Amino acid sequence: MNLWLRLAWTLLRAWRLPRIAPGATIERRMRVWPGDLDINGHMNNGRYLTIIDLMLVEYFVRSGFARVMLESGWRPMSGGAVITYRKGLMPGQRYLLRFALAGADHVWNYMRFEFQREDGTLCAAGYMKGAAVGRAGLVPNAESYARLGHAFESLPLPVAVDHWLAAERAAIDGRADLVRGECV
Repeated sequence: MNLWLRLAWTLLRAWRLPRIAPGATIERRMRVWPGDLDINGHMNNGRYLTIIDLMLVEYFVRSGFARVMLESGWRPMSGGAVITYRKGLMPGQRYLLRFALAGADHVWNYMRFEFQREDGTLCAAGYMKGAAVGRAGLVPNAESYARLGHAFESLPLPVAVDHWLAAERAAIDGRADLVRGECV
């Protein structure tokens, strides 16, 4: 199935499903389609992140945040993701994708995701961070949550996210070594 069709299906589905509050966990049963495959015959590693983007669209629509962003002239922005692959998803295989808010700071929201086979086997898991961006830059969560009618409370970050952010800072700091030509 083409990704444009999946996006259209995601939007139609999200508008029909019950509304959720920020912080809710959502789940979606999906299937591996031929266009999702890589040369090894299982779901392509990049496709996992594309599917995560679709899940984020559903989350935004169901929480009302998509409407708030449109009305405010904001855009969603992904700030990165960390994912680990444990088992492959094969052609035609059904899986469950679980998606939930795991933590939040001043501007970023950290989402936990898990891809599971029908028998409960964990295939891939990780975190992604996202924020709203407006003309003045990243929109503080206090403002975006207020527009949703909710008070924002910073959620402690899972230890795994703390480690990911430390690795992210180290990767950015390591860029200076590349610029100076010290890395081989």
